[in-house]
Amino acid sequence: MVCPVMIPNFGSHECDAHKPRIGTYPSCQRRGTSGERKADMNIPSNPRIYDLEQPRYFGAPIYPGHAPGYFYTLHRRHERVMGEARTGASGFMYTTEHSGTHIDALCHQAEDLHLYGGREVDASVQTPYGFTELGVETIAPLITRGVLLDIARQRGVDHIGAGNPIRRDEVEAAAQNEGVSIGEGDVVLLRTGNGALWHDSTVYLQAGGVSAGASTWLADRGVRAVGADNVAWDEVGVVDPDLQVTLPGHVILLVRNGIYILENLFLEGLARDECYEFTFICLPLKLRGATGSPVRPVAVAP
Repeated sequence: MVCPVMIPNFGSHECDAHKPRIGTYPSCQRRGTSGERKADMNIPSNPRIYDLEQPRYFGAPIYPGHAPGYFYTLHRRHERVMGEARTGASGFMYTTEHSGTHIDALCHQAEDLHLYGGREVDASVQTPYGFTELGVETIAPLITRGVLLDIARQRGVDHIGAGNPIRRDEVEAAAQNEGVSIGEGDVVLLRTGNGALWHDSTVYLQAGGVSAGASTWLADRGVRAVGADNVAWDEVGVVDPDLQVTLPGHVILLVRNGIYILENLFLEGLARDECYEFTFICLPLKLRGATGSPVRPVAVAP
């Protein structure tokens, strides 16, 4: 199902160009009915909203290099010792920025110690407290056209396992079969089917990934970001024969083309409803100097 999409224009790739133009939407200037406000924001009257985040908890699947991933404990509890009727509770959250559903910043990967744009990784850029350039805080809100390419369905399987990376021709064929085009500024999400296996870390971490050829094809289309329902976008532990690196898509997308990567997405709802085109919304946290951010992306369709 191809869903019509109306999207505000947030500009080009660079951070300053993504700043919203305050006051350009009528809803910023007056109050109206619920229907009027939705129309002002280009939101359908009865939208379908798909939550693309996986739940976060200790023991959830995590790329080995980012273990232990996520941990939460209460440090303040509701107890009858407060001296008043009101009590409060709050907790401490320990997490790597690449645990759960997250987005990679451009400082996350380097090639020959150079980041996107040729920035050399030196002590002025990489500090003990994070990066002074290309940190995740430079990623503006992503509000753009989104496309789902259901590669698992294309292959006729429930989920794609390791050992058979998603090829360029499969990505092209999925787009053709779904009747969608891939264009500049789009966010393209590839479904492997492994999002349904999030509860089983052992099986989930054996998910298949995306080949360098498919990453290159998407980069050539000028997409804004890509994402998948696996732990690392790429096929984990495999050295690309041409680039001679592991995780070649990270080099092709982040370092060479400045294209963000989202990982550990939940795409089952979109796939179930065959909704292949939608408005994609994702708001990275402003974690200054961080190499990534937890996110809760959503897809909005009529």
